[in-house]
Amino acid sequence: MRLLTASFAAVAVAISVTAATGAAPAIQFKSVSVDLPFGDRLFQGPDADAINNNCLACHSVGMVANQPKLPRKTWEGIVQKMRSSYKAPVADDDVKPIVDYLTRIKGAD
Repeated sequence: MRLLTASFAAVAVAISVTAATGAAPAIQFKSVSVDLPFGDRLFQGPDADAINNNCLACHSVGMVANQPKLPRKTWEGIVQKMRSSYKAPVADDDVKPIVDYLTRIKGAD
């Protein structure tokens, strides 16, 4: 009797128990193939190097482009949150160019 089937990322684990014998669970690992979308777009224009080199490791251009227009202070807070809460390795010298870029493409008045 199959009790649980769980899958996470590229590994699927199935646990089954033989009800009649009360045997210990048997764990079976099965490889699965997962096709993830590849974002090959880059940000363009002034200060694009800073955002391309720091932000595209986790975020696609499309994900950023779909964000609402936000004031500069909010973008500054978001970049700082990425550094402090999520430990994004953004150098101090790259923060201003990233915020400048985000404010230019997605800034609110």
